[in-house]
Amino acid sequence: MRAGGEPSAPDGAGEDDRPAAATGPARRAARKQVLLRLDPQVYDALARWAGDELRSANAQIEFLLRRALAESGRLPSAPGPMPRRGRPPKAAPE
Repeated sequence: MRAGGEPSAPDGAGEDDRPAAATGPARRAARKQVLLRLDPQVYDALARWAGDELRSANAQIEFLLRRALAESGRLPSAPGPMPRRGRPPKAAPE
């Protein structure tokens, strides 16, 4: 069992079994996942707007939230950068 009474994974795999690259100091902070329910027409309008600006709907939502937070003076002083588009760079060979 894990701390707090949580049972460990049935196959023995757990957080400590992650590859070393995922746990090293160079690893970026994990991004928070949020379930968002939208009216279908609002989502369609958002998706069209995102397409016009060559962003995904998810990136458009984050862009708009950051802009609204900045305009209201509520953006944290050092938020992480917006993720770059496209495939992530290849990891340097060790």
